[in-house]
Amino acid sequence: MLLIVGTFRLPPGNVAAARPIMARMIEASRAEEGCLDYTYAEDALEPGLFRVIELWTDQTALDRHFATQHMKDWRGTWPELGITERDLQAFDVGEPRAI
Repeated sequence: MLLIVGTFRLPPGNVAAARPIMARMIEASRAEEGCLDYTYAEDALEPGLFRVIELWTDQTALDRHFATQHMKDWRGTWPELGITERDLQAFDVGEPRAI
C-alpha cells in the first residue's frame, strides 16, 4: 500500500471558494479503484494550511489517479485559488492495524 501525506496552502480568504472544488476532488478520488482513503483537513491553528492523507492499494492505482480528469481539473484551479507550498510524500506501508 502507498500512504501519501503532506500539506498545501491557500490564502485563508480563498478557503470558502475552494471547499466545493476540494469536495469534488475528494469524492471523485474516493470513488476510484484502488483508493482506500483520500482526505484534506484544514489545520486548526493555521488557517489556509491543509493536511493531505491518501491511501492507495499500489503504485498502479496512484498512477491512474494522476491521469484522471478530476486531477487535471483540480490542478487547473491551483493558480486561481492561490495554492502554494504543496509538499507531499509517498510511503510504502504494510497492512493497517488498530492501535
